[in-house]
Amino acid sequence: MGLWKREAWRLLLLAGSGLAVGWLLSHAWAGLALGLGACLAFHLHQLRRLHRWLTLTPQAEPPATTGIWGDLLDRLYRYQKGQRHTQERLLGIIKRVQESSEAMRDSVVMLDGHGDMEWWNSAAERMLGLRAAHDRGHHITNLVRDPRFIDYFHARDYREPLTLPSPIDEQMVLQFQITLYGDDERLLMARDITRLHRLEEMRRDFVANVSHELRTPLTVLAGYLETYATYADQLPPRFARGVDRMQEQTVRMQSLVSDLLLLSKLEIERGGADHAPLAISALLASVRRDAEALSGGRHTLEVEQSETRALVGSEQEIRSALSNLAFNAVRYTPEGSHIVLRWRPQGDGACLEVEDNGEGIDPVHLPRLTERFYRVDKGRSAATGGTGLGLAIVKHVLLRHDARLEIDSRPGQGARFRCLFPAARLRQRQEAQATTDRA
Repeated sequence: MGLWKREAWRLLLLAGSGLAVGWLLSHAWAGLALGLGACLAFHLHQLRRLHRWLTLTPQAEPPATTGIWGDLLDRLYRYQKGQRHTQERLLGIIKRVQESSEAMRDSVVMLDGHGDMEWWNSAAERMLGLRAAHDRGHHITNLVRDPRFIDYFHARDYREPLTLPSPIDEQMVLQFQITLYGDDERLLMARDITRLHRLEEMRRDFVANVSHELRTPLTVLAGYLETYATYADQLPPRFARGVDRMQEQTVRMQSLVSDLLLLSKLEIERGGADHAPLAISALLASVRRDAEALSGGRHTLEVEQSETRALVGSEQEIRSALSNLAFNAVRYTPEGSHIVLRWRPQGDGACLEVEDNGEGIDPVHLPRLTERFYRVDKGRSAATGGTGLGLAIVKHVLLRHDARLEIDSRPGQGARFRCLFPAARLRQRQEAQATTDRA
C-alpha cells in the first residue's frame, strides 16, 4: 500500500474514532472535530520538527518518524546530502582553478556584467597594483584609466589585444586581452611583454638606421652605373650586359630601402597630423594611371565609385596603400586580366577594394600575406620586381586609420582586397568642404 493511501486511512481512522466516541457520548460532531484536531496536531508537530531540523541542525540526520513525513524527511536529507557533495565538488574545482590562476605568470581579473572587479590573481597585484582590501567591487576603468583602454573596454570588440604601459610602472609594457563569457561577464588577462616590446623597438630602429645608411651608397652606385650606361657602346659586350644587370638590381635595392624606410616610419610615428577629408575620385584616377603605366597595356583597369562620403586620412599613406594593392594586381595577374579599383559603402562604413580576375591565391597563404617578405611564389615575385613589403605597408596604414584589411581569394577565381573603414572615418561632402575651408 502506498504512503498516501496509508496516510488517508490514518486520517479516516482518527476521524472515525472521534466520531464513534462522540456518538457514544451523544456529541458526534464534537467527536469528529476532536479526531480531525488530533490529526492536525500531529501534522503541526511534524512541521515543527522539520523546521527545527532545517534551521538548527541541518547537517544532522533528520528526526525519526513514520508515514508520509518519514519519507519526506528522508528525501530531503538525501537531496541535501547530494547538494553538499555537489557543492564540495564545485568548491574543489573553483579552488583548483584559483590555484592554477595563481600559478600563472599572466594577470587574470574576473569582471562582472558591469565591469566591476570580482577576483584576481597575485600577478594582477604585481602588474596592475590591485589590492584586495579596497579594489574589489570597483570598476576596472577606475584602475586602468588610459583613454585607449577605456575605449577598448566599451567598444566590446576584443578580437585584437591592446598594448599599454602598466598603470603602476610606465617602464612595464602590458598586453591586455578581454574575453566575454557567461552573462555578459568578462575575463581580463594582461601579459608582461616588456622584453618583446624592447626587442621590437630595437628591430625597428635597426631596420630604420640600416635602411637610412644604405641610401647614400646606393645613390652613389646608381649614379656611377648611369654614367657607365651612357658609354655602354664603348664597353665590351660582356661588360655592357653587366652594367645593365647592376642597374636593374640597384633600382630594386632602392625600392626595397624606400619601402623599409616607409614601413619603419609607419611603425614608429604616431601619425594623424596630416589627416583631412580626401578626394577619393581623384586619388583613384591617379592610382589607376600609375597602374596602367606599370602594366604597359597588358591589363585593363577600371574605377567604380558608389560611395559619396569623403574619407578622413593621410593622402600620402592612403595613396601608398592603394598603390601597393593596385601594383600587386598588375604584377601578379596574367596578361589580359581585368582589375577594378572600387570605393563603395560597407555597412555603416565604406571600403576601398582592388579586385582582379587573375589566378587567385590558395587560402592557406592568406593569414600570412601581410607578413614582411612573405611570398606565395618566391620565384615569380622576384621576377616581377616586388619587395615583399607591400601588404605589410597596407596593413600598417590601415591600422593608423582605424581600418582593417580583408582578403578574399580562391585559386582560379581571382582575388579581392578590401580596406574596411569605420563610419567615424567618413564625412559628408558638405561637412568635408567646411572642414577643408577652415583648414
